Amino acid sequence: MKKKYSYPSVLTIAGFDGSGGAGIQADIKTVSALGCYATSVLTALPVQNTTGVKSIHSIPCEVVEEQIHAVLDDIFPNAIKIGMVHSCELVSTIVRVLGKYPKTGLVFDPVMVATSGHKLIEDKTIHSMIEQLFPLADIITPNLDEAAILAEMSIDTVDDMYVAGEKIKASGCKSLLLKGGHLNLKQLTSLYFSSDGQVREYHSEKYDTGNTHGSGCTLSSAIAGYTAQGKTLSDAVALAQDYVQQAIFHGKDVQTGKGNGPLNHFFNPQKLIKNELVN
Repeated sequence: MKKKYSYPSVLTIAGFDGSGGAGIQADIKTVSALGCYATSVLTALPVQNTTGVKSIHSIPCEVVEEQIHAVLDDIFPNAIKIGMVHSCELVSTIVRVLGKYPKTGLVFDPVMVATSGHKLIEDKTIHSMIEQLFPLADIITPNLDEAAILAEMSIDTVDDMYVAGEKIKASGCKSLLLKGGHLNLKQLTSLYFSSDGQVREYHSEKYDTGNTHGSGCTLSSAIAGYTAQGKTLSDAVALAQDYVQQAIFHGKDVQTGKGNGPLNHFFNPQKLIKNELVN
């Protein structure tokens, strides 16, 4: 018989970015650059560019539900990444619909604050995220602004990151990657709080660039991409951080737009991976 193959696929459930640097666009670029097949479900239509978010328009919950069913009934993913979920009703819809399908790897980026500093989420939605999405996710990936909201504390040092991370983990998530890019330090420090109670520090060089628009979306998508390839979560976290670091480096001196520019997602694109199907 003739051999048949499949691509490792990643579904992104996230918001839109017409400037191409963040949201679903960044997710699709990242997943594709890592050799995986990207599918997508749109949750919101922010009107934004590199200078910031102008407005946010909701996608009706029933339309989000229809999109999820359409993808999962046809191309069931090896991993799912969830990004912008800006209402309680949308949180409940996504959790309810995903509960009808087999469990697959899930990365949740609790998008609350854009790189530009704009708040993107309703306050009442945070509680719904913690109650419903945190337990469902294998890992969450808040930046420091989001972590400060979740931990209800200011985060100014790496020691603060340790305290905040433990607080967030105690709220019900299995594991989390706390990104320290906003700290005023010479090096970038991130902390990975694993499900077994261990905490691992990652250090990387900080580049003099404003081109970090969509870095959080890219990181969470990269974790999902590596997970879809069959990597362990801890390996996926390490590989994803290296990918983002290189994407920032290769895009640091390129001017795209008038504000915070995007990463170079395709600094070393991989061919689509083909896995042999076993009958």
